[in-house]
Amino acid sequence: MTETTGSTATPESGNPEGADGAAETTSTEGSGKRGNREKKSGKRAKKGLFARIGLFYRQIIAELRKVVWPTRGELTSYTAVVVTFVVVVMAFVAGLDYGFSKLSLWVFG
Repeated sequence: MTETTGSTATPESGNPEGADGAAETTSTEGSGKRGNREKKSGKRAKKGLFARIGLFYRQIIAELRKVVWPTRGELTSYTAVVVTFVVVVMAFVAGLDYGFSKLSLWVFG
């Protein structure tokens, strides 16, 4: 697996792959009912509350760095398209509403 800068596939995130991309194994694999479920220690031990919160925010920042942000011109054009579409749909719904109200007055009038 190729890793990119800021990837969330880190030992802290609980990814079962080691640094070389191979799955980690233990010497107790296949022995008894527990198998690989031994108590984790070292880097894989359960982190404290603040360490997990810090890891969460570091991963958020890493993901936000990967985002391709639109330029001001692109943002303006996207906004204009959305506003235009909303106005067209509003006009269509208003026309249907007007038509159905006139139809109901004519039928039940």
